[in-house]
Amino acid sequence: MSGHHHDHDDHHHDNHYSDMQARVKALETLLTEKGLIDPDAIDAIVETYETKVGPRNGARVVAKAWADRNFAEWLKRDATAAIASLGYTGRQGEHMRAVFNTAETHNLVVCTLCSCYPWSVLGLPPVWYKAPAYRSRAVIDPRGVLAEFGVTLPETMGIRVWDSTAELRYLVVPQRPADTEGLAEEALANLVTRDSMIGTGLALSPEALR
Repeated sequence: MSGHHHDHDDHHHDNHYSDMQARVKALETLLTEKGLIDPDAIDAIVETYETKVGPRNGARVVAKAWADRNFAEWLKRDATAAIASLGYTGRQGEHMRAVFNTAETHNLVVCTLCSCYPWSVLGLPPVWYKAPAYRSRAVIDPRGVLAEFGVTLPETMGIRVWDSTAELRYLVVPQRPADTEGLAEEALANLVTRDSMIGTGLALSPEALR
């Protein structure tokens, strides 16, 4: 478990957007009542940004690290700068750290106090990431949590849990799937899922996309 100090001042956490979120919800309710918007359409848009559009940035970062050894070393050494070189920067100036999965260690990211999340590379945080159950159980029973996500790891593989803060957020670089030699970066990026960059999933095999 990596212990990083959390600043309890809500001004530095994503929680300080709660007032704005309340206003947005009120506006959404008003517009829905007037028949101007369809809540189902909004849900579909949010899901798209949460699972598809947003995480594409991170997928490109991971794919470049898989394909380019020099970039991978830069990402290990200074993830903030390496990610920024691709045009992705944090909205609040937070720093990034990339943690690489290996045959011996699987990395899992959580934010135990609130829901700090690397928006610049993963888009919108999933609902479960912000849930108290995930935030507490990921630390206490990471292997059990992963199993619930469908990720069963060998007992010999260690699991390292990283606690995000407002100042430091994490990107998991999943292991590159087998039989992907010769694939272009764009094709590799298609194998990278949002969950694999949080640690609650694995990268897809080429066969899974067929």
